[in-house]
Amino acid sequence: MEIFSSYNLIIEVSLVLILSFIFNGIAKKTNIPAVLMLIILGVIIQYGIKAFGAGAFDFFPMLEILGIVGLIMIVLEAALELELKREKLVPILKSFAIALIGLVVSAYAAAIILKALVDGMTMQSALLYATPLSILSSAIIIPSVSGLSDAKKEFHVYESTFSDILGIMMFYFLTGKLNPAEDSGIVGFALNLILTIIISLIASYGIILIFQKIKSQVKLFLLISVLLLLYGVGKKMHLSSLIIILIFGLVIANMKLFFKWKLERLLDFEKAKSIYHELHVITAETAFVVRTLFFVIFGITITLSSLLNIKVALISILIIISIYIIRYGLLRLFIGKDIAPQFFIAPRGLITVLLFYAIPAEAIIPGFEPGILLFVIIGTSLIMTGGMIRDKKIKSVMPTPEEIAAAAEEEVNFIMNTTTDLSEIEKDVDSDQ
Repeated sequence: MEIFSSYNLIIEVSLVLILSFIFNGIAKKTNIPAVLMLIILGVIIQYGIKAFGAGAFDFFPMLEILGIVGLIMIVLEAALELELKREKLVPILKSFAIALIGLVVSAYAAAIILKALVDGMTMQSALLYATPLSILSSAIIIPSVSGLSDAKKEFHVYESTFSDILGIMMFYFLTGKLNPAEDSGIVGFALNLILTIIISLIASYGIILIFQKIKSQVKLFLLISVLLLLYGVGKKMHLSSLIIILIFGLVIANMKLFFKWKLERLLDFEKAKSIYHELHVITAETAFVVRTLFFVIFGITITLSSLLNIKVALISILIIISIYIIRYGLLRLFIGKDIAPQFFIAPRGLITVLLFYAIPAEAIIPGFEPGILLFVIIGTSLIMTGGMIRDKKIKSVMPTPEEIAAAAEEEVNFIMNTTTDLSEIEKDVDSDQ
């Protein structure tokens, strides 16, 4: 049976997308991440392919492309939802601090574990392998936190987006260290970052001003193509390309902030706002499709037998424990006591896989088991699921603010009525006397 024929692939991809939509509905009711269900679906497909005796198929190039496009779409989707207001400065800075410190300290802790337990690991290579394991997955977090309060949801969107971007920058900084000819040091890295931000702002203003003048109805995929082109060219120039996507999203989502004074005259706000709303829809839809296909293909490519390896389990459990110890300390320091369910929401996912496959050939350590990656992804996702379910149960028992207000109003009305009744009784007694 030819599994990979054109019509069969159309049927298979369509069924996967339909199932993904159903998984999203299940995820909202149960708090089980849809990503876990997609990975399991991929594993089932993997065994189905083997059962039908289909020939070997190299999924890696497809996985890499889907991962890159998915990453761009997810960061753009997150950026389009971020409002830059003065009152949000403190939450943004807190999220940034937690993401940055959490990334660096978690990577260092994981590197110590890997260096101690994996043969052939130097501290430099251990840090390189530990970085993907220390990045939060916005691909899992953003769809999973929609039911939380606005403040907590906003925190997770900021934190996971910052973690993605900072983690990718840290990873490529470390890979640069492997090649002395390309290593520009911290000063060069800082200059690269400043240059990226300047190019991003110029490109963002230019794109918005040009696209608001385009009258054609077919322009959103043109816009996405321009962003993908900028990302690709930025990568070739060794820029932090994801920042280009983030800044464009922030500029178009906060046009009144970025287009002030003389620039305000150049902006047709209604047309630009229309582009923003349409882009928001198409980005969310594209991110859904790409994320679905990525995690299903990842499920097809993983080797489950590695999960049964005791050494893999030991290393993974130690890394997971270090992640949550560090997270608990940071949340208590920056947020205080109200850290549920934020403490549990620290899954690894798309970027972890994508960066792992981007490790240069000269840095690959044969003793590192890819099963560690899978174990950490599944472990952190299950912990998040447990935390979200626990939070949902607590909320179902505790009264909502609206219920408390209604009860208080009812109590006040009861006291007022009782007081009125007593006053009437006192009047009647006085009249009888």
